[in-house]
Amino acid sequence: MKRILCIILALGFLGFGGVLFAEEAKQAVTPAPTPAVQSPAAQPAPPAAPAAAAPAPLKIDTGDTAWMIVATALVMLMSIPGLALFYGGIAKKKDSLNTMAMSFVTFCIVSVLWVVYGYSLTFSGDIGGIIGDPAKLMLSGVGANSITDLAKTIPEYIFVVFQLTFAAITVALASGAYIERMKFSAWVIFCVLWMTLAYVPVAHWVWGGGFLAKLGALDFAGGTVVHINAGIAALVGALVLGKRREKSLLPNNLTLVVTGAGLLWFGWFGFNAGSALGANGIAGAAFINTNTATAMAAVAWMVVEWMHSKKPTVLGLASGAVAGLVAITPAAGFVNLTGALIIGALAGLVSFFSVAVIKPKLGYDDTLDAFGIHGVAGTLGAILTGVFADPSINEAGKGLLYGNPGQLMTQLIAVGVTIIYTGVITFVIFMIIKAMVGLRVDAEDEMTGLDESQHGEKAYNF
Repeated sequence: MKRILCIILALGFLGFGGVLFAEEAKQAVTPAPTPAVQSPAAQPAPPAAPAAAAPAPLKIDTGDTAWMIVATALVMLMSIPGLALFYGGIAKKKDSLNTMAMSFVTFCIVSVLWVVYGYSLTFSGDIGGIIGDPAKLMLSGVGANSITDLAKTIPEYIFVVFQLTFAAITVALASGAYIERMKFSAWVIFCVLWMTLAYVPVAHWVWGGGFLAKLGALDFAGGTVVHINAGIAALVGALVLGKRREKSLLPNNLTLVVTGAGLLWFGWFGFNAGSALGANGIAGAAFINTNTATAMAAVAWMVVEWMHSKKPTVLGLASGAVAGLVAITPAAGFVNLTGALIIGALAGLVSFFSVAVIKPKLGYDDTLDAFGIHGVAGTLGAILTGVFADPSINEAGKGLLYGNPGQLMTQLIAVGVTIIYTGVITFVIFMIIKAMVGLRVDAEDEMTGLDESQHGEKAYNF
């Protein structure tokens, strides 16, 4: 434990250095405009002009609003039932209900905390590039006809709930590494602390006008904010919790796994295409890129697994699809179809290698491969966004292949800062929880199963 603590402290110093370096790099790297789908700001009027025309007032667009309501509902569907079924079907039968409950309670907790303070500290103002301000605590000042500059054609209430669904599924994703051994009380405290101390700051840095946004980091729908964030939290938590006593994992219900994966794929169209924040051409590009990369990743995983293990498993197909969804997320509204195909193929191959080769060699117990899929594929997608971002798709993004090598460096900085900060803060959160209520159930409860020991129920009563 002392060695782990020393490593974490060292990473903390590196993280601080990374923030300083990112601030300095703003002078060297040409930044892209912060909003992923907005055109660059208009140039100021020439000095000779007597007066600049007043900007047109923001106006709610009914078409954009209708689409964003649907997209928000689709992202909610990803958490419950999508992720709950996907994770719950892979877990042991005696832990299936507890695994689903972790996703369910996460959505409930985050739904409350987000409107109380999460939204304000993420998207209201900017304090030193690090965090938002408290001006919109309890959604103060937000009304039925309010509009935010971050989403100029939809009611702010819809933007609030859309971003809420992102926060909820990010926290829930990390649970995949902790199942079958973590106390439910510990998980509840983790949801509160991690959303507050990990998700909110990183989301502000990238999407809320923080220092990574000012640096020009591209993240269309959550490569750094969602998947790297959750993936690193999964790895750190798995290391702190230690291995399960019954390390083997035979999925209790693959039918639920495929159903959950299908719901995730379906909901992801809201996740990615909805991040255009309007019914427009960029939403269309994100939609087709999402489907293409996902299908390509599923096929790539199937092929390499077939070669490696001699059989193409259904669990592998589902896992490959999720890896593709993860990898295309940061790039969905920036890349063309060729970029989507390449990102999808690499996501399937690299994620399979991470899960089937790297994890067994290193010996960490990431139960449902939350790090192996979300952390790895999220990192891959975030970096490749800096390579394949095509300005003909979205003028806000221009990658290495289109004459802007600085964008790749910016993406690497964003990835590195997220990994270091999330790793350090997640370790600190686990130490706090350990001191408060403890982290693991006892040996007898683990052998009995967390469904009965934590909830007094069973997933299957027959």
